[in-house]
Amino acid sequence: MLFIGKYNNLTILRDTSVGFFLGDVEGEEVLLPNKYKTDDMQIDDVIRVFVYNDSEDRPVATTETPKIVRNEFANLEVKDVSEHGAFLNWGLEKDLFVPFREQSTPMEIGEWYVVFLYLDQKTSRLIATTKLDRYLENERLLVKEGDEVDLIVWKKTDLGYNVVVNQFHKGLIYANEVFKPIAIGESLKGYVKKIRDENRLDISLEKQGYENVVEPTAQRILDDLKKNNGYLNLSDSSAPEDINRQLGISKKVFKKAIGGLYKQGLIRIAEDGIYSLGED
Repeated sequence: MLFIGKYNNLTILRDTSVGFFLGDVEGEEVLLPNKYKTDDMQIDDVIRVFVYNDSEDRPVATTETPKIVRNEFANLEVKDVSEHGAFLNWGLEKDLFVPFREQSTPMEIGEWYVVFLYLDQKTSRLIATTKLDRYLENERLLVKEGDEVDLIVWKKTDLGYNVVVNQFHKGLIYANEVFKPIAIGESLKGYVKKIRDENRLDISLEKQGYENVVEPTAQRILDDLKKNNGYLNLSDSSAPEDINRQLGISKKVFKKAIGGLYKQGLIRIAEDGIYSLGED
């Protein structure tokens, strides 16, 4: 069968005036319009195409690459708004439709939104929605603590940032653990910091573990000391905001790093800052 909204590996069956007709093993056919034909395509070749509905809701194939596929999430821009809903740029000739009922807040032209793409079973049309909660699944976790994961920043809350984890789960980055600017819709790498009750995922943008966080921070402090003639205007009494602004880390990590350097006899910690005691 043809998989609408997904990539399909189909066989070129015949050439016509309007394009190639492609078929699957079950005998279903779809048109690949002339504009997508290339000189190296031959009858009986198996080619990979994306199948979606054209402006008349007929299945059509394309060799173009969409910015989102069915059952996945992506950050897309609104191209137009009509009396029926909004239309998103997803990289294909026909824009992606978001009915008003699928908009958490009214969409505006030129703005970007994180959406989920699904196939409406009643109409067999591809529909995008900003109501993501019902498409995120945490009952059956496919990740464990410490795993590196792909993130899409979904929305800002009182606690921090909700994120889509590996195109499947819902996670949270706490605001007090964000040490660099991040934007809604941004794609990031992160790490599963903790799995809480009911499989709630705490996500960190920093890899956990002493050797992964503290040791690189300690080396950076030594490098900064060397660049600044053995002095750094931060100490264990510095405000978290100042530490974050200068080093982009939390005060907790900073204190662990300078504590280790102090024990090794490489620095002296004074009220006005840190002084190098190591060799150049």
